[in-house]
Amino acid sequence: MKPVVPENPFGGRTLIVDAQDERYYPSPGMALTDAREDDQVYIRPGIYEDKIFISERSVHLVGAGRDQVTIFSRRGGPLYLQRVSRGTVSGITFRYVGSDQHAAINVLDSACTISQCRARDGVLSGVLLYGPECSVVFTENEVCGNRESGIFVFAGARPRVVGNQCFDNHHFGIAVRDPTSQPELIRNLCEKNMLSGILLFSQAGALVLDNICRQNHQWGVVLTPDAKPNPVPPELPAMNRLFDNPRGAMTATKQPLIDIGR
Repeated sequence: MKPVVPENPFGGRTLIVDAQDERYYPSPGMALTDAREDDQVYIRPGIYEDKIFISERSVHLVGAGRDQVTIFSRRGGPLYLQRVSRGTVSGITFRYVGSDQHAAINVLDSACTISQCRARDGVLSGVLLYGPECSVVFTENEVCGNRESGIFVFAGARPRVVGNQCFDNHHFGIAVRDPTSQPELIRNLCEKNMLSGILLFSQAGALVLDNICRQNHQWGVVLTPDAKPNPVPPELPAMNRLFDNPRGAMTATKQPLIDIGR
């Protein structure tokens, strides 16, 4: 039995994607091309090769579940959002399966919500959140198996990053860079990453509360001396759970990327 199509809370149509049924759209991208402002695109279980680019509009893209719907791309990241004003992306696994430097999810200057998705196999970080107008809510997602860090926040972004699982990434679970970047990092689980759980560098700031950083190959949290976390560095271990990391709970260093030759 196929999953029940959810009601559209925005009052528009629901466009259904099902590659196995010729009555419906064969790919998410084709459905999004026809979608109007308050339409919802619902993706039935399946594996879809597609590259989704959404710009200067809202988005309402719902999959049947991240264990049931995969969108992959060989020629760039499978999801790119640019100045998306509102809406939701949920219930989808995004995979980049090419060899060039691309992430699985790219979000530039957008204010939508991405939830209960999975980002994996990026040659860059799995998720890029960037731009001074980026205030996306990124919550309850899995970010795993990426060639650099799991989630990378930079270029002045101020997203709310809450309740995500970042594991088995080659660098850090979550990394934040640049003086004007100010994300909220709350209740995330960063474990079994090949460097450390969370990195703040190049004068980056962040609210860092109730995160768990455990069983990473180096530290729980890494800061550069000019980073500006809230709470202040001496209070971070008490306000987060930083345990079972071989080198310790936290460190401050001027060369946080020396182990990867940067």
